Amino acid sequence: MQIPLLRLQCGVNSYDWGKVGQESAAARYAATTAAPDFAVEAEKPYAELWMGTHPSLPSKDVETQRSLLDLVQDNQALLSTEISERYGSRLPFLFKVLSIRKALSIQAHPNKKLAEQLHARDPRNYPDDNHKPEMTIAVTPFEGLCGFRPLAEISHFLQAIEPLRKLVGDQAASQFEQAVKGNEDSDVMDVVQKNKDALRSLFTTLMESSPENIETACKELVALAKNSPESFGTISGEVETNPTNPVELASIIERLDQQFPHDIGSFVFFFLNFIKLEPGEAMFLKADDIHAYVSGDIIECMASSDNVVRAGFTPKFKDVDTLTKMLTYSYAPIEEQKLQPKDYPYAVLNATAYSSASESMLYDPPIEEFSVVKTDLKRTGAKATFDPIEGPSIIICTRGNGTITVGNKTEEVREGYVFFVGATAECIIQNTGSGEGEDDVFTTFKAFCELDGKEDMVNGH
Repeated sequence: MQIPLLRLQCGVNSYDWGKVGQESAAARYAATTAAPDFAVEAEKPYAELWMGTHPSLPSKDVETQRSLLDLVQDNQALLSTEISERYGSRLPFLFKVLSIRKALSIQAHPNKKLAEQLHARDPRNYPDDNHKPEMTIAVTPFEGLCGFRPLAEISHFLQAIEPLRKLVGDQAASQFEQAVKGNEDSDVMDVVQKNKDALRSLFTTLMESSPENIETACKELVALAKNSPESFGTISGEVETNPTNPVELASIIERLDQQFPHDIGSFVFFFLNFIKLEPGEAMFLKADDIHAYVSGDIIECMASSDNVVRAGFTPKFKDVDTLTKMLTYSYAPIEEQKLQPKDYPYAVLNATAYSSASESMLYDPPIEEFSVVKTDLKRTGAKATFDPIEGPSIIICTRGNGTITVGNKTEEVREGYVFFVGATAECIIQNTGSGEGEDDVFTTFKAFCELDGKEDMVNGH
């Protein structure tokens, strides 16, 4: 059997919201191991590098030019028998790099049961029958929208943003305010359900607004942001729910309206948590969680699916009815949306790595399809040895220079290089850089799947 280490050639998708030319990390990474006919075009947007076996854009083995899907189907031991049987001889996850220049759709991904129904009903817009929980890890500073805000904040914006209240109507706004008043933070199940029902009703009313009303309200909203940025979204006095940075809020609303004029997304913004991630910070999105990405470069890992239910900030197919019915309507503060990494115990650091404060951090969402380990080796000669696992891995380098070794095969690694590592293989990575300080860091992200009992916890199993 061949040594289970393959360098991969990965394709990049060009969507309108991607960063342009060399500004796009997705494009730069794709160019390091590109097909002969690929060159980064200066004016073209490059949005997503795909790493995996998804049939829409499968990765290839650089040496043989065979698709990774072909290779793992021919040799099931690369995935492990158990994973191969459970996932139909393909990788259970899709690993991506996203480079986001402008907002991409307000959306949610269906759970497994809904995905099967949508695919059967509308295979053109829902191309597979799988769910799509996903995790985002920031590579550069990132902005996004994630989950519904605490209810007190939504009530605040209904008072402070006159065009929002006019758009949903005073009656719907008052009904929501009365339904949740005094119970915003309750954790009593019946009250939580009542709050969710009130939120569902108000949000559905918003999403069903007519295009004419949305256009009028957007013009008023942008005028408000431009004319009084210092007080935008605030209520006068010492109000606890006032936004901490009204000027930033106003500028984001202006930016979103420039990207998508007269779009319902500019009002959905006031219902969702605006989240900022610094490099290395992460968030996890369960199936049926509403979200949107606004800007930045991220590593993304998800179940291997391309199902998206969209409702704003997009020229693509919108399915408002499905979106408003499917959402969980969970509401929580921003901090609860973040996923905290922890030390990865199955990587052994050598003395150089240890003394330079190198680390391997595990991002481990509560699902079976994937986890991700981010490793920073902070000095030349620093080395991490990963224990064998009962499942496949894909590794991408986002900074620095090094080597990767599996068995007696060692390959050079540079920024943008991507490798597949088969199941049960010990894997060693080492920093071979020659820079100083921050210039000498060798950073990799390793997505992997190892079945360990998480499979019955969430997301429709």
